[in-house]
Amino acid sequence: MAYYRRVGDIPPKRHTQHRTPEGGLYYEELMGEEGFSSDSSLLYHSGVPSAIVDATPWELPDQTLTENRPLLPRHLKLHDLFDEDWKAVDAVTGRRLVLGNADVRLSYVVCGEASPLYRNAIGDECVYVESGSATVETVFGVLSARQGDYVLLPRATTHRWVPTGSDPLRLYVIEANSHIAPPKRYLSRYGQLLEHAPYCERDLHGPGEPLLAEGTDVEVLVKHRGSRGITGTRYVYPTHPFDVVGWDGCLYPYTFNISDFEPITGRVHQPPPVHQVFEGTNFVVCNFVPRKVDYHPLSVPVPYYHSNVDSDEVMFYCGGNYEARKGSGIGQGSISLHPGGHSHGPQPGAVERSLGVEFFDELAVMVDTFRPLELGEGGLASEDPAYAWTWSGRGPA
Repeated sequence: MAYYRRVGDIPPKRHTQHRTPEGGLYYEELMGEEGFSSDSSLLYHSGVPSAIVDATPWELPDQTLTENRPLLPRHLKLHDLFDEDWKAVDAVTGRRLVLGNADVRLSYVVCGEASPLYRNAIGDECVYVESGSATVETVFGVLSARQGDYVLLPRATTHRWVPTGSDPLRLYVIEANSHIAPPKRYLSRYGQLLEHAPYCERDLHGPGEPLLAEGTDVEVLVKHRGSRGITGTRYVYPTHPFDVVGWDGCLYPYTFNISDFEPITGRVHQPPPVHQVFEGTNFVVCNFVPRKVDYHPLSVPVPYYHSNVDSDEVMFYCGGNYEARKGSGIGQGSISLHPGGHSHGPQPGAVERSLGVEFFDELAVMVDTFRPLELGEGGLASEDPAYAWTWSGRGPA
């Protein structure tokens, strides 16, 4: 995120003395990507950021993955995963793993409780707010999150989710094993979003002022790598991590609302890359938003049938009516998984119904991965077993 931002109290020159009003020193911390060769920010703490007084194992929610075998397109009904108990669930420990591979994990949570302090030391998180609202408190400051927001949290950002209002907070969580950023083709060689990009820096909203909190023996949950995969540790800090009086740089959390994405359309059906919003290592994130559709007189607005030769396609349906899936049982809160090796496309009748249509009122978040996805416990628990047979109208004998 090469877009410079300065917040709070910082010294005129980096790596120089920065003193408190009482004459003591603030502690400078460099938070950077890819060693010292990519984006970074400098944060100035009142306390020593490395100081811990306790560390114990943290047992993560179930991270088990099950192979998609036999190879099937699948429909997962995520709204079935949570009931009225959501009021006692938080956005971190309540996540249920839906799909995952070595590059990315997709989870879902419906929650009403404030989460513990947390940081993901494995990769960036891109959290889509399906509904509800929250305050996201971070070491960089506060973000306000509302329906339709993507919340981008760089790797190792200490933060917590605090739901606001009485409605459930529904979050679709994309956890990378890498960094998540705008597609390179949208960026100049210096990192500015270009004129052909479907959004610009004005649409990105970062923290505006420091969040200062006090406390002693403060717990932080850390998700990190272990010798057998993903694991967790519970740290206890002698002072509160939110003791940053100021920071500056090009690495920080921010929000981007899906309504600020300007769709790219054409005379005939446009391929999925025109809908791309972010990318990580071996996966991309795309938006399908309300838009005018193809205006060639003989156009077919819904997608053509296509084989995912190199990728698995995951679509999270979060608003409107997705034209190509009518009649399949898919609705708000559904996920479709169309794996590599399976040719997929519109449901029967969708092509004919789309002819002459000028506008699609649909909202969906798509993740395409370039390694096969496996099913998490949340995916297995929410599957609609009839979906694979909806194109043919008949199941196995």
